[in-house]
Parts: sequence; structure tokens; C-alpha cells
Amino acid sequence: MNIDLNCDMGELDDAAHEAALMAYITSANIACGGHAGDARTMERTVRLAIARGVRIGAHPGYPDRENFGRVEILMTPKAIEDEVYAQVVRLDEIVLSFGSTMFHVKQHGALYNVAVRNREVARACALGVARWNPRATLFGLAGSPMLDVWREMGMTVAGEAFADRRYEADGTLRSRKLPGALITDPAEAAAQALRFARQGLAETICVHGDTPGAVEILKACREALT
Repeated sequence: MNIDLNCDMGELDDAAHEAALMAYITSANIACGGHAGDARTMERTVRLAIARGVRIGAHPGYPDRENFGRVEILMTPKAIEDEVYAQVVRLDEIVLSFGSTMFHVKQHGALYNVAVRNREVARACALGVARWNPRATLFGLAGSPMLDVWREMGMTVAGEAFADRRYEADGTLRSRKLPGALITDPAEAAAQALRFARQGLAETICVHGDTPGAVEILKACREALT
């Protein structure tokens, strides 16, 4: 059983924390200037990933730093496509400058959640990625319609589950506005990650880098999955 362990990176101005996170993951989703990140943080995170042999991916989101990309913004599908493309290319240029390769793309926050339920937004996100590289892998919520949209477009997909988030009965993520949306106990998060892996429900499992105790959560998940 091969399970990828990913983390959203390049969002915090804390190099030591990011280095600690990188020690336990196999894929890094790097913020590329929309909800967070700039040239300096992208370069730093890319350098850390290369040093650890961690696969590099882009983490585009709504261009809304004030709300950290976690609030839906009304944008046309074409505007979303253009925004995703611009952010992905911005990171790819840095990755290429280090002589490395970018493998995947994962939408961030509200853009991810809207794409889960809105086929038009899901398609726009994929079109933006395809303009950059039609062979890139798209990370999306396991079991959700967004993956069906992307498969229909001929894109490669990886179903994603979350170790540090609670779910609703319909399989969607509980809103961060509600109590109990985050799982911060490392043992509970590791048990959830292991359950997803054993059930074959996902190819990649995420822990958010800004979740309280993220390093210990990742460590526990890594040990459980290993």
C-alpha cells in the first residue's frame, strides 16, 4: 500500500516550522501568491522540498490574502482559470530555476470547497492547470464530483482525504466556522488517516501546516501509515 502524505506549505513566515513539517511528508503543496506566499517564501519552501526529496506541487487559491483564501469570491470561470494558471506558472518558474520539477496542483481553501460542489468551478480550475501542463495530477476531495469532472476532461487525479479535519455525513468537510472542524489530537488524526488508507478511500492524505500541533500530527500519521 502506497499512501502519499501531503501538507499545505509556504503559507507561514516560519522557516523552522516549515522545515519540521517537511520531515514527515512526501508531497508539498506550496502557496503561490494568491491567498499567501511570495517569491521569497516559494523559493524557501522549494529549497526545503528538494533537500528532503519531497514532491513539489502548487497550491493556488482565491486572490484574497485578507481572508487567507478561505472565503468564496465571485469570479467568472474564465477569471478562475486565468488566476489558477498565473499562480501555478509563478511557482513553476521558481521550481525550474532550481532545476526541479512540479508534479501536482491542489486548490486551496474556499476555491477547493467550491470546486467540490460546483462543476463549472472545478472545470475552470482544471483548465487553468491544463494550460500549464495537461499531464499534471490534480488533488481533490476523495469521492467528490470534482474528481469526476477532471477525469471526464482527461486529467490525472488523486483522491485526497484529511487527517486533521472532521467530515459531514455527506462526505464534505465540516466548515471551519463550526466547532470541532479541526482535529488537533495526534492520535485521533493518525487513526483517521489509517482508516482512510485501509479503506482505500484516498491516494493522498493531508495535514494542514497551520493546524495547531501540525508537526506532531504529521509525525503520528507518518508512523501510523508506515
